[in-house]
Amino acid sequence: MKYFTLDEFDSPDHKGSGVNMDSNFLELLNNAREIAGIPFKINSGYRTKKRNEEVGGVPNSSHLIGVAADISVRSGNERYIILNALIRAGFKRLGIAKTFIHCDTDSSKSNSVWTY
Repeated sequence: MKYFTLDEFDSPDHKGSGVNMDSNFLELLNNAREIAGIPFKINSGYRTKKRNEEVGGVPNSSHLIGVAADISVRSGNERYIILNALIRAGFKRLGIAKTFIHCDTDSSKSNSVWTY
């Protein structure tokens, strides 16, 4: 990957778990980063079941199967740039929060944009 290392996607309670990330998801995210032209700071990538419970994730979280990431955002402009890039790269599932954007490629769930 040009813009990311697998350890950026590690669950905090399991060093090296970033290897569980789906390669197609990572390729799409890498493309989005290229389009955006600004760094993406990953807050959450792969999650163990324990970590997902600790952060209040839903039981069927896409993070558990390595097809999701939460990207830090610090301003409205940055949020626009990242969202635009994710959509242009082909992401069809996006969650928008005050301090992050969730993106995933979970094919078991319908296309959606939601807020936290």
